[in-house]
Amino acid sequence: MKLKGLRWLIIGLIFLATVINYIDRSALAIMWGNENVDGSISQSLGLTKDHYSYILNIFMVAYALGQLFTGKIFDKVGTRIGYVLSIGVWGLSSFLHSTVRGFLSISIFRSLLGFSEAGNWPGGVKSNAEWFPIKERAIAQGLFNAGASIGSVIAPPFIAALFVAFGWRITFMVVGSFGMIWIIPWLLINKAGPKKHPWITEEEQKYIIEGQSIADQNATEETKGKSLKEILSHKESWAIVIGRFFLEPIWWLFVGWMPIYLFDVYGFNVKEVGMFAWVPYVGAAIGSIAGGYVSGKIIAKTNSIDKGRKTTILIGGVIMLFGLIATVLFADSAEAFVAIVFFVLFGFQFAISNVQTLPSDFFSGKSVGSLAGLGGMVGVFSVIVMNFLIPIVAEVSYTPIFIAIAVFVPLGVGAIYYFARNIQSVEK
Repeated sequence: MKLKGLRWLIIGLIFLATVINYIDRSALAIMWGNENVDGSISQSLGLTKDHYSYILNIFMVAYALGQLFTGKIFDKVGTRIGYVLSIGVWGLSSFLHSTVRGFLSISIFRSLLGFSEAGNWPGGVKSNAEWFPIKERAIAQGLFNAGASIGSVIAPPFIAALFVAFGWRITFMVVGSFGMIWIIPWLLINKAGPKKHPWITEEEQKYIIEGQSIADQNATEETKGKSLKEILSHKESWAIVIGRFFLEPIWWLFVGWMPIYLFDVYGFNVKEVGMFAWVPYVGAAIGSIAGGYVSGKIIAKTNSIDKGRKTTILIGGVIMLFGLIATVLFADSAEAFVAIVFFVLFGFQFAISNVQTLPSDFFSGKSVGSLAGLGGMVGVFSVIVMNFLIPIVAEVSYTPIFIAIAVFVPLGVGAIYYFARNIQSVEK
């Protein structure tokens, strides 16, 4: 049996895994509420906003460490088994949230969820490097990232509906089961890489391999990946590390705190959060695909990976910057705030799909997961600092938080331009 376009089926499964990933991680924030929201996690367990910030950072620390360690694991065991390990653990961890009795137990399962969910990102970047020629990697990454946005679109109304019907414990049981079910089609379809997959056509195999770097074409199963020391000896790697340090907090501010912001500033309940919180992620989903498409078109037209990546990242940065300034100047209602965040997240995903593709532009497959994981880990540590500060600053106003991450935009984009003077393979 031969399947045309097998690479798109593989990225489709990773897209679906990413949707599940974001439904699982979003459930806590959507059902958290506060002491005034009947049946919410906060009210049921007697936990406060301070507890939420601690739990969020416990998740983020585990997520940061998971980015680094799972990136190495994916490079070691490959994407097929790497995804089984990652999504199997996170699905079980999400399911076990239904059994928690207080701060300690929810923290334990949240840390397991964070560590295992982190593998989705270095795993996805690595899979795209294996299955797509260079000119298609940004659109593949965009489709993969769109899963995060679609998951965030689906999660608020879906979680809120389950919460209203069954309560938060059964909701965790339902969403936790999705990941474990996903493993079945993954193992059936992703039998091997494009060089050895029994279902790939000769035409597609040739198209993929000839469109990759020389280092990727020459790589074999015996090829060893570089150590982190070797990776960081190239200044181009620092473009990813520093760029993601400044850019990641923009996404995570809204993923982690937008429902809490709506609870606090506009007095929403869980049902109202479900009605509003999904809208900005439609913008993010469009931005993911648009950023990959625009980058691919520029590369095809100019035959320059450097121009394709940098131009797209710059456009996304400008949109983010003006959107974050607008949250301070014009977000005087819930509707206005949600509309502005629509454009902020559009800009973020327009740019980040290309930032996340950079490891596969610089290195061959056996090192891609390690660099992607390192960049993700460093980015998440900046988010952890932000999460500690938000409850303190928010007691007075959320405005300084929006101003701070607006400043981060030119710093993140500037780091990519400064350290990666020419985006191309560093392996000769």
